[in-house]
Amino acid sequence: MGHRRYTVSLFAITCALSTPAHANAEDPAASGDPNVPLQPVTEGARVFEPSYFEQFAPRNALDMVQRLPGFSIKGGNDQGQRGLGQADQNVIVNGERFSSKSDTIRDQLARIPAGDVIRIELVDGNSLDIPGLTGLIANVIYASEGASGQFSWRPGFRPYNTEARYLGGEISMTGSDGPLDFTVSLSNDNNRFGADGPILVTAADGSLIEEQQTKFSGGFDNPKLATNFTYDFGGGAFANLNLSYGENFIFRDMPETGFPLVGPVRMRDAHVRERGPRYEIGGDIEFPLGPGTLKLIGLERYQRDNMTAVVVDTFDDGSTAEGSRFERRDGEGERIGRFEYGWNMWNADWQLSGEAAFNRLDRSSRLSILEPNGEFEQVAFPAGNGGVTEDRYEGTLSFSTQLSPTLSLQAIAGGEYSKIEQTGSAANARSFQRPKGSLALSWKPADDFDVSITGARRVGQLSFGAFLGSVNLNDDNQNGGNNALVPPQSWEVDFEANKSLGAWGSLKFTAKQAWFEDFIDWFPLDDGGEARGNIGDATRTHLELTATINMDPIGWKGARLDINGVKRWMSVTDAFTGEDRPFSNDLIDRLNVDFRYDIPDSDWAVGSGINTFNPAGYSRRYEVGRGWEGPTFAWLFAEHKDVFGLTVRATAGNILGARNYFERTVYEGDRPDAPVAFREYMDRRIGPIFNFQISGDF
Repeated sequence: MGHRRYTVSLFAITCALSTPAHANAEDPAASGDPNVPLQPVTEGARVFEPSYFEQFAPRNALDMVQRLPGFSIKGGNDQGQRGLGQADQNVIVNGERFSSKSDTIRDQLARIPAGDVIRIELVDGNSLDIPGLTGLIANVIYASEGASGQFSWRPGFRPYNTEARYLGGEISMTGSDGPLDFTVSLSNDNNRFGADGPILVTAADGSLIEEQQTKFSGGFDNPKLATNFTYDFGGGAFANLNLSYGENFIFRDMPETGFPLVGPVRMRDAHVRERGPRYEIGGDIEFPLGPGTLKLIGLERYQRDNMTAVVVDTFDDGSTAEGSRFERRDGEGERIGRFEYGWNMWNADWQLSGEAAFNRLDRSSRLSILEPNGEFEQVAFPAGNGGVTEDRYEGTLSFSTQLSPTLSLQAIAGGEYSKIEQTGSAANARSFQRPKGSLALSWKPADDFDVSITGARRVGQLSFGAFLGSVNLNDDNQNGGNNALVPPQSWEVDFEANKSLGAWGSLKFTAKQAWFEDFIDWFPLDDGGEARGNIGDATRTHLELTATINMDPIGWKGARLDINGVKRWMSVTDAFTGEDRPFSNDLIDRLNVDFRYDIPDSDWAVGSGINTFNPAGYSRRYEVGRGWEGPTFAWLFAEHKDVFGLTVRATAGNILGARNYFERTVYEGDRPDAPVAFREYMDRRIGPIFNFQISGDF
């Protein structure tokens, strides 16, 4: 994998595509500065030049990638993957993937100015010399020429239950100084949300126990400073450095008033506050060595979370107040060292890689009960204190080759060794050896059609917080710790077919089948409690259709419809009842439809969309329940692409009045034989959502 020096940073590989023009792979690449050397067009790629995106007036590479027909951004190391490992994202930049875990793919793409993008290629992942890439991949080719900056301000408000949001957005600058390319960005990812309405608590026979008038207000701010540097030493050697520092601020306020059929009126004050710093230091260096290229990667990241939850009930008859307070401090870190050595031999691309990862979590918790004197008194909660570490080592060998002009093969074989140790009241240690790898075939019988199928053995990532205890005061739930957790494993088969419809657009169909071992869901503890645990085997079938339909062929110039639909079938044996059920809180089906109309010969665009999201419920030892919002979210937007040189967009969301729902059934003992203690049903108003975005360059 040779370095092509177009990037501001390899860690900015997902920084933002906006509006190139579509060309055949045989056509010349989009022109930029004629003195800038261009990376050759990938053989068999569908090429989108900047002119394709002109009608959308993109500001950055993210805007462009999001307008690619039949394509949606997925994957990346920001999705909780195990270490850095093999590539799993579907966007790369200048033929390279990025290795930051703190920035999302969208973050990275949004920092690449649209004017720097030379072209975007849609290409089969098997045809690239990057192990792990399969299916349809977007390769963003760009070159940084001189210094440039861009900004985006994203305010918003809701009429009910929330304060206005003023401070969302990002400002970034990219540039070059001889062999050095750089990006500096200051961002704040934030949101505000809320709902209000009744909760009805009923007995097993349906009679009313209590009606609660509730309100929920919450939000978060994640300010972050990030810098990326790339230095070209010449001769195919280059280095990257990625630095970021940020703070997390989260709040949730949940007051309620309960009106029981019998007894005094209850006023509840409930709130949660979380905050803490996070940082990442990462870098890599790549250089020729022998017949190939060696890449060395290092990464250190850390996050601290200080959380306090308080629930206090007071009564209108002067009864003694009741309440609890839960405080938790987490320190979570990850340190990774990785090497990748790639070479070409026997008309194939080979790569040998090794990775060492050291993960850690230190947790201290304190649970207190409100005493009659109005003071909180600490009570014993040993399960909430301790630490978890995992030392993991893996090695893989990959092989990629073109079997024929239309058929390519990629094979990856390897394994990992890990040791998990837990300290605290439930100290434990154990080690594992796990095989992993994949085999992928891609077939491209025509320029406008390709098919890929991948079979893989994968090892999942653990959430270290599940090893230790925690509580949810508002729902009166306690999660026990489980010191016997092991990483889940799976056999997976993924099928993907892509069909270009020419001027009409594009279609992509995906089918995935997974067979899990040591699947993790709610699990009974011997002491009568419950925790996250390995509950045995499970299966999941995933079908997905992504389509872009252009209206130009019927004479409606500038109109476009983007559709994405997902349907899943899941099966796991409930650890408490032995019944077959879906995975707790997993997706059952989803539909997203976006319509956009760029009005010809004007700077205006308008559009609308709908979204549905249907999750499964959850199953615990003493209760079952489900939370969701809907049934359908819908929105309208208007955008002007040149307001004194700025792009201004206004969106009116939730125009169909989707609501916030929750229901649960709580039992007096173990399900399913224990009698029902009560049922809860919540139906709360969300209200309309108004968002704005003003973006520009400098």
